[in-house]
Amino acid sequence: MPFTLAHLSDPHLPTPAPRLAELFSKRVTGYINWRRNRRLIHDRAVLDALTADLAARKADHIAVTGDIVNIAAAAEFAPGAAWLASLGSAHDVSFVPGNHDIYVAAGGRYAAQAWGPYMTGDSGGLGFPYVRRRGPLALIGLSTGVPTMPGMATGTLGIRQIEALVALLGDLKNQHVFRVVLIHHPPLSEAGWHKRLTDRKRLMRAIAAVGAELLLHGHDHRRMLNWLAGPAGTRVPAVGVPSASASPATAKQAAAYNLYFIDGEPGAWSCQMTSRGIGRGGKVSEAQLLTLFG
Repeated sequence: MPFTLAHLSDPHLPTPAPRLAELFSKRVTGYINWRRNRRLIHDRAVLDALTADLAARKADHIAVTGDIVNIAAAAEFAPGAAWLASLGSAHDVSFVPGNHDIYVAAGGRYAAQAWGPYMTGDSGGLGFPYVRRRGPLALIGLSTGVPTMPGMATGTLGIRQIEALVALLGDLKNQHVFRVVLIHHPPLSEAGWHKRLTDRKRLMRAIAAVGAELLLHGHDHRRMLNWLAGPAGTRVPAVGVPSASASPATAKQAAAYNLYFIDGEPGAWSCQMTSRGIGRGGKVSEAQLLTLFG
């Protein structure tokens, strides 16, 4: 039986009113943006319909690539923890943070306290990159979430994290596992410079040097498939998904999640992907099955 990995991203749960003191920061512009625009795009009912459909698929593991919250206000993190728990246990759900989760410096502390078990590696330590072995997979979680100035939504890995990633990918290749990199910001994007991964070229050089089988990301709120150069002429699929709460009435791309069916063995892996998305009538349907490789 193939191992089934589900991937969703950017749920952007509704933002409760922040404390007044929290608005003396970048949060003020983010909260205004939420009230004026983003709350009309991100619909909790849509998210609930999508995750109910996901639950019925009974995936072996679920990957969530960031942006549970919007302005990293203290009151956002407990609902975020409850939402993660609704998907499954910390053993069955892996999470990496996005720029909205670390909207301000305090966001990193709040995320670690509320969501730590979902972004902890098998070694038990909280930090990035982490590694989780599930079935034939090794999930490598990265964090691109860093506090930025108002109007900016960039992400950064940093040299230390990329160097650690190279070492892990090389070691895991020797362990003959299917390596899945989880990251919020995509390495390739058509978004403006103020939304991009600042050290994307360094990341792509790392992937080119040691390879991976699959890279999953969010952030751009779009269905995306790019092919990254790997070692010895190989290619690595980098796949993004729309926001899991995007309303079909107001968003450019309606909410969807992906399923990956992974089978085979080292040197002969196979990976098929399908997308399940919500339509204007609220019904979730499946797109055509796509063979990524194998």
